[in-house]
Amino acid sequence: MRKDEVLAGIKRGGIIPVLRTSSADDALTIAEVLQHAGLTAVEIPLTVPGAVEVIAELASRSGHEILVGAGTVLDAGAAAACVAAGARFIVSPSLELEVVRYCNEAGVAVLPGALTPTEIVGASRAGADMVKIFPCAALGGASYVKAIKAPLPHIEVVPTGGVSLDTAAAFIKAGAAALGVGGDLVDIEALRAGDTEIIATRARRYLEIVREARS
Repeated sequence: MRKDEVLAGIKRGGIIPVLRTSSADDALTIAEVLQHAGLTAVEIPLTVPGAVEVIAELASRSGHEILVGAGTVLDAGAAAACVAAGARFIVSPSLELEVVRYCNEAGVAVLPGALTPTEIVGASRAGADMVKIFPCAALGGASYVKAIKAPLPHIEVVPTGGVSLDTAAAFIKAGAAALGVGGDLVDIEALRAGDTEIIATRARRYLEIVREARS
């Protein structure tokens, strides 16, 4: 799959759930629930036990039905391992230039993290396809995204941190290309209770909110 197709898929759904779970099994189960709910992408952080194996399993199971990405990628070696396992996009919490360079050379979509205007512009100039604004809530959430997009409309941003069902619409209206969503969607307690329908319902609601906000 070409990088432009991956980026289009991420933007189409507008939601990147961050599956920061304590076990590989939990990550696999939640990813399957989110795929059936209609999400177009999931991010497996490298903090998940056996994350590379989880990425490989999900990529094998889902094919092109959902884009599997790797998160918390801090060096080029880790990025290469994730891509070899089937990751379609690479996400970092910070601007790791060697990761960006590797992804650019490999033709893989890369979303480095940045927070200040200087960092965001630096990430874009380094070759970021989209810039993850993290932790976005710390600087005002949607209002910060709106302020950033005013002078930098050409940079596609993915706010992460502080995104919820209550704030998602505001982030999209502020100019976010997509949203990184953690615990508000990846409900580990619901999973433990065997009620994955709660997660699926929230996923569908997120998709609906994104569509409505864009219209």
